[in-house]
Amino acid sequence: MSYAGPERRRHPRVKGRFIVSYRIISDSNNIDITQTKNISMGGMLLTTNRSFNLGVNLALEIRLPFDPHPIMLIGRVVESREIMKDMIYDTRIEFLAVDERHRKIIGETVGYYVKKEKEG
Repeated sequence: MSYAGPERRRHPRVKGRFIVSYRIISDSNNIDITQTKNISMGGMLLTTNRSFNLGVNLALEIRLPFDPHPIMLIGRVVESREIMKDMIYDTRIEFLAVDERHRKIIGETVGYYVKKEKEG
């Protein structure tokens, strides 16, 4: 069943698979690597191998096509939903701290993919 109500997101979200490393901020030794399912100026959806409590802050490092260097930012978990029992979770992240240069790179990436999706 698809959602037919009004769009609640403030930012357009585009499908894109980008490599992300993530860890709980307070746990510097437990870094994991995954891919995004989608991204917007305000956040991203990741596939993770564990569930996260709502409100947990994560240190994120993402590689986007318009910059050779990884973008480092802080995000907060807004949802972590089990997809495959004890194995795969869809984890939604809201960006909390993104510097201006990185915000520009995310914007260029989202803009490129929005245009690409419209062209079909």
